[in-house]
Amino acid sequence: MRSRLIPALTLSLLLAIPLAACDGVFGSSDRPATALDFPRPDRPVPRVVSNQFADEVARDERDEARIVMDLAEIKVGMTVADIGAGAGYYTVRLAERVGEEGRVLAQDIDWEALERLGQRVERERLENISIKPGRVDDPQLPADSFDRIFLVHMYHEVTEPYAFLWRMWPALAAGGEIVVVETDRPVGSHGIPHALLFCEFEAVGYVLLEFIERPDIKGYFARFGRGEARVEPEAIKPCSAP
Repeated sequence: MRSRLIPALTLSLLLAIPLAACDGVFGSSDRPATALDFPRPDRPVPRVVSNQFADEVARDERDEARIVMDLAEIKVGMTVADIGAGAGYYTVRLAERVGEEGRVLAQDIDWEALERLGQRVERERLENISIKPGRVDDPQLPADSFDRIFLVHMYHEVTEPYAFLWRMWPALAAGGEIVVVETDRPVGSHGIPHALLFCEFEAVGYVLLEFIERPDIKGYFARFGRGEARVEPEAIKPCSAP
């Protein structure tokens, strides 16, 4: 039985939980204690200047959400997590796609973004959306819960990718997939080369299911599933940035 997700109406309680900062490159002394068992990524992480990738109108004009949801095979009744939800561009559109029988969990490490999103969810009466804060090294998702986990234009800002991906593993339901949309740019320039993305996921034990370059959504689309086993933290081999 899938874990019960947290309603948007409980957001005010969740915001009392301290959230880790995500505003620049982490040094060895300021890594979270919970990430120290995992290798440090060999790549710079850009400073987060906004939790919104682009204007929603512009994204709808290029039909971005529909294209990505179609590629991800989002269907009525699914349970989906939107990680780094920001203003909720994908959150609200996923909620419409999965319908009343489905659920969407919106997660972010920015408490102000979560507060604004909670207000939007209540204003638009979107009853199939839940909201939950995460940490830079742990999305804090309930186990065995999600058919799809969306990471859209946010993975390049994850400062502890190996810990983050390792702790995301149990959240996938049987046959669940992680969907990544990113821009193929050098690390540190608000994007990540697809080869480095593949390497970091595979280092934890995920397998690449699909990769498509999509200029119409200003990036590329990739899907990953769980491999045979999750690699233990001490056995993870960090990838080198090109």
